[in-house]
Amino acid sequence: METVSTSKAYGGTQGVYRHASTATGTDMTFAVYVPPHDEGAQLPVLWFLSGLTCTHANVMDKGEYRRACAELGVILVAPDTSPRGDDVPDDDAYDFGKGAGFYVDATEEPWATNFQMRSYVEDELPALIAAQFPMADMARQGIFGHSMGGHGALTMALRNPDRFKSVSAFAPIVAPLQCPWGEKALGGYLGPDRAAWRAYDACALIADGARVAGILVDQGDADGFLAEQLKPELLAEACKAVGIALILRMQPGYDHSYNFISTFMGDHVAWHAERLK
Repeated sequence: METVSTSKAYGGTQGVYRHASTATGTDMTFAVYVPPHDEGAQLPVLWFLSGLTCTHANVMDKGEYRRACAELGVILVAPDTSPRGDDVPDDDAYDFGKGAGFYVDATEEPWATNFQMRSYVEDELPALIAAQFPMADMARQGIFGHSMGGHGALTMALRNPDRFKSVSAFAPIVAPLQCPWGEKALGGYLGPDRAAWRAYDACALIADGARVAGILVDQGDADGFLAEQLKPELLAEACKAVGIALILRMQPGYDHSYNFISTFMGDHVAWHAERLK
């Protein structure tokens, strides 16, 4: 692992790191904030998955999470959203290819060689964090994200309830099988068999038996993607049908931007910290 940069923030360390990924076959860059802590302390780990077009830098620069993480003693890890590099295939569209990995393991060419973001975030990067950050308590992990990253957080938590003890999301894509973003991405990465898509759809996973103890979702009611792409009412219906405790907060006047995310970031970090004690 190569250290790209470190700087002090709220008594802790904001770092950016790079490593050669086996899963994606590329170099991958990620951010880690380690709050101030006593020597030998073990701290819970919170994963933030970003949305379309983003890298680790978007939440690091605009998410305003460090004060809450420092006060509550939580490590925050922010991976990239896709593999990158001159040899990585791309679609020249903001919602597919580079910057739009959708946290899936692609099976269709030319995407399958590099676009293995599920394996990268679920397996490879956690192993690296455990090896390189001895203060990280990998028995206490939570996960959250925004938009495409909210989709990633929900699906990873539902597939791995023993690993992720808490899950939340900002404006998540809750049902990729039922929206244009999801149909394009899952069809392109996984092929035409919609049955294979269900492992990457939160509502479908719940219908198929996946369970978590509870979910927090914040959604702006002025979000331009709300009706066509996000459809939080579908998640509410899926959770109600099986008794998953969903807190869905519709926030008046808020849009899809990091102005929205940063406003409620402290609430989400506190939500996870309480469940990761």
